[in-house]
Amino acid sequence: MIVLRRLHALDRVAIGLLATGLVCVATGLLPTGPASDAMTRVAPLVAFLGTVIVLAELTSRAEVFDVVAAQVARAGRGRYPLLFLLCVAFASVTTIALNLDTTAVLLTPVMLAMAARVGVAPLPLAMTTVWLANTASLLLPVSNLTNLLAADRVALSPAGLAGRMWAPQLAAIAVTAACLWGFYWRRGRRAAPGPGGTVPGTGPGAALAADVRPGARPDARGADRYVPPGPHRPADPVLFRACALACGGFLLAILVADVELWLASATAAVVVVVAFAVRDRAALRLSLIPWRLLVMVPGMFLVVETVDANGLHTLLASAIGDDGGLAGMFRAAAVGAGLSNILNNLPVYLAGEAAVPLAHHDQLLALLVGTNAGPLITPWASLATLLWYERCHAYGVRVPAARLMGTGAVLSVAVVTASVAALAITR
Repeated sequence: MIVLRRLHALDRVAIGLLATGLVCVATGLLPTGPASDAMTRVAPLVAFLGTVIVLAELTSRAEVFDVVAAQVARAGRGRYPLLFLLCVAFASVTTIALNLDTTAVLLTPVMLAMAARVGVAPLPLAMTTVWLANTASLLLPVSNLTNLLAADRVALSPAGLAGRMWAPQLAAIAVTAACLWGFYWRRGRRAAPGPGGTVPGTGPGAALAADVRPGARPDARGADRYVPPGPHRPADPVLFRACALACGGFLLAILVADVELWLASATAAVVVVVAFAVRDRAALRLSLIPWRLLVMVPGMFLVVETVDANGLHTLLASAIGDDGGLAGMFRAAAVGAGLSNILNNLPVYLAGEAAVPLAHHDQLLALLVGTNAGPLITPWASLATLLWYERCHAYGVRVPAARLMGTGAVLSVAVVTASVAALAITR
C-alpha cells in the first residue's frame, strides 16, 4: 500500500488497466481467443514503443534536440513571426518522425528553454508543442500508435499511408498554426507572463531554462524582434554524432527501406545504447525504459477488447454508421473526436475500428483523423497531453485549464473538419 501511494497517478492508472484486463481474462469476461489475438497484435507495438522512447531519451541526453532548438532560434533572425513558423515546423517534424509522445516528453523542455533564451512567455511555446504533438501525428505509422493499427487494417506501407494522408496532415498543421498564432503567438499574447506568474527557471528544470542569451528582452511592448541566442555546443560531440546518425538511419529505414518499425527502432536504440556504454555508462539506467507505457498499452487493449465483446461494438457501430461516403466520413471523425475527449483516443480508436465495415477504408481513415487530431479539449484525451502536462508542471509552467479547453475546443472542430475535407477531396 505504501509503494502504491508513492507511485505517480499515471503509474497507478497503468497498473490498474493491466490488472483489470487480466481479471477480465481470468473471469471469462474476455474469452482467451480474443485476448490472445489482442496480445499478438499489440506485441510489435509495445516493442516499437519501448525502443523508440529509449532512442529518444538518449538522443535528448546527447543534446541533439538542444542543438536543433538553438539553431531554430538563431534561424529566426530575431523576428518572432519567423520564429513561430520555425517552431511549428520543428514540432511538426518531430511528431511526424519520432512519435507524438516523444514530442510531448522531450521537446517540451527544449521549447521552454527556447522561450527563456528569446525572451518570450512560455505558454505559446508550450501550446505549440502539445497541439502539434496531436495534430501533426497523421502522416506516418511511426507518428502515432493508432496509425500503426490503421495501416495494418487497410494494408498500407509507411509510404502508402503517407501518400493517403499527406493532404489531411497539411490541412491539420495549417489550421493548428492559424489557431496558435491567433490564440497565443500574435503581438501582445506572447508577451503575457506565464500562467500563475511563473516562468521557466523557477521550477525543477531551472538549470535547463537558465541559459538565457544576454540582452534577450521580453516582448513587453509588442516588439516583433528578439536577440538570437548563441549556438549550442554539445558536451560530448561523439555522442551527439552517434545519436544524430542513429535517428537519421531510423528514418531512412522506415521511409526508404520499408523495414518493420519495431526492428528499425530497436536497431537504432542498440546503436545509441552502445555509444553511451562507451562514452557515458552512467546514463544507462532502468528508468530509461518506459515501464508505464509498456504496462498501460497491453492493459488498455485487454480492457477495450472486453468492453467491445460485451456491447460497445454495437453502440459504436450504431453511432458511426455504415455510410462509406462523405457524410459517413465526417460522422466517424466526429464520433472519434468526441469520445476521445470523454475517454481517451487509443481505446476509442480500437473500439471504433472494429465498428467500421472492413471495406470502408476512407471511413476508417476519417475515424483516425478524429481520434488523432481531435483530442485537444480535455487533459486526459491523449497520453501525449498527459505527459506534456507533467513536463510543464516539472518546469514550473502552469497552464490554465479553462483556456486550454476553450481554445482546444475551437481547434478540435476546425482541424478535424479541415482534415476530413482534405481526405475526401484527395481520395
